[in-house]
Amino acid sequence: MPNSFSGVYPCYENQFKIGTTGSQTLNTIADMESFSVSIEDGVEEWTPFDSEGWKKRLKTGKGLSIAVSGKRNVGDAGNDFVAGLAFKNGREAEADFEWIFPDSMVVNFSNAVINVTALGSSDSTGVAPLEFEVLSNGKPTVTLPT
Repeated sequence: MPNSFSGVYPCYENQFKIGTTGSQTLNTIADMESFSVSIEDGVEEWTPFDSEGWKKRLKTGKGLSIAVSGKRNVGDAGNDFVAGLAFKNGREAEADFEWIFPDSMVVNFSNAVINVTALGSSDSTGVAPLEFEVLSNGKPTVTLPT
């Protein structure tokens, strides 16, 4: 069935899921409020004599980082999973992460590095935050809408 999505959309239509590496079940993460994406490219530059001073370039690498922020929600499987990674290191701080776009495109990160940057601290009248970064760890799998 062809995808009938077109036009602009609100950012809340993006969805994220996370789970234990290799798990068949990924969980949404409750109470996340904002995210930002950074695409890092590695570009080689060189200026050969025959280019008359003009640079040549070739993209040779890529990385992706997603910064997510929201509220700590104790009892939500996805939120609890992320919070539980705060004190982990090495391979224990990796997880599968899925980004689902409104047009049904899916970007799946196997073994993404999850870097928890804020957990439970705020003003006395504030709601406890949960903030983290998802750092690509190798090439993600991209499934385009049909």
